[in-house]
Amino acid sequence: MGIVLVVDDEYGVADLIEAILTDEGHRVLKAPNGRQGLELLTKEQFDLVFLDYMMPVMDGSMMLRVIEGHPELKRIPVVMMSSMPEDNVAERCSGHVAFMRKPFSINEVIKLAMRFIPSSTE
Repeated sequence: MGIVLVVDDEYGVADLIEAILTDEGHRVLKAPNGRQGLELLTKEQFDLVFLDYMMPVMDGSMMLRVIEGHPELKRIPVVMMSSMPEDNVAERCSGHVAFMRKPFSINEVIKLAMRFIPSSTE
């Protein structure tokens, strides 16, 4: 199973994603903003990041730019999340491997994790 980072200032959203992925066998760490998310990224070998687009301190687009410019971090797939339409987010940032619109379904979180976290049987 994988190690997932959830970066979202809405604690309910982060807690829900954590609960879903923990039930699926993954280890989940959380950060309330991009700056703290980047600190965690340097301390663990993450397999996937769920990243909120709009946050205080450092938003998702800025965090994604930092990840993209870092040779060791840019290998980590990032799922951008927002309540805004995907087209609006895509106008302001790129580099994420998928987009998840809020509110989301439990199945959507599970499918994204299955898609981007390498299987332990491979």
